Amino acid sequence: MHTDWQYRTRLLLGNTQLCKLQHTHVLIIGLGGVGSWASEHLVRSGIGNISLVDSDTITESNINRQAIALHSTVNRKKTDVMAERLKDINPDLIVNTYDIFVDDKTISALPSFTTFDVVLDCIDTLSPKITHIKTCLDTQTPLISSLGSAGKSDPSCVRISDISKSYNCTLGRMLRKRLHKIGIYEGFSVVFSPEEIDKSKVIQEHGKNKRSNAGSISIIPALFGTLMAAEVINRCKSAKQEISTSKISGISYSGTKFES
Repeated sequence: MHTDWQYRTRLLLGNTQLCKLQHTHVLIIGLGGVGSWASEHLVRSGIGNISLVDSDTITESNINRQAIALHSTVNRKKTDVMAERLKDINPDLIVNTYDIFVDDKTISALPSFTTFDVVLDCIDTLSPKITHIKTCLDTQTPLISSLGSAGKSDPSCVRISDISKSYNCTLGRMLRKRLHKIGIYEGFSVVFSPEEIDKSKVIQEHGKNKRSNAGSISIIPALFGTLMAAEVINRCKSAKQEISTSKISGISYSGTKFES
């Protein structure tokens, strides 16, 4: 019986590829139905350095779709619960948490985006998404952004493409419109679903950051997060390798260079 918890991953990917994952630093903004599953998949796959951003606490309404949402974790900070869960998966994981709502006023509380190999934007609030996207493009930091997963139920519709090729997504349409005003038309990947939304499953609300809420089920946001994690892993596998004196599993390696 193997005591190496990464034995099966190492068997599939090999030492060199696993070493790349161990030296990859991912920033995940938003730990809801998409970001919580993306985080878990990345760490179980071998990502060795992760930074988590979310200002929310867990509520009972999160339990139907978020990896960290249990009756036992209600009212706890999402960043705290996610960090504990990920460290329980990989005790050697480097994990940083930022309990903030990131927008153009608070983004300076995060390290420079150039310190991250890739950023996952897993929120569904428009203005902060614009901030994350522009910051990534300005710093040439690879970005994968999640569009709207609520109101969707068909997993076969979920796909990944450049933002310019996304369609039939309300959040995507509003996002493209805002980005076009500042001269951004393409240049980063999005996960989206063009599945039609049944408008009877959407209710109007007047919250601080949302005007509406749509019904949701665990499989779709989890699949969004899975595709985002898979994209990171695939990019990491094809990324260029830098040689240094540090050694893990006999492989000389210092960092991962992703293509934007």
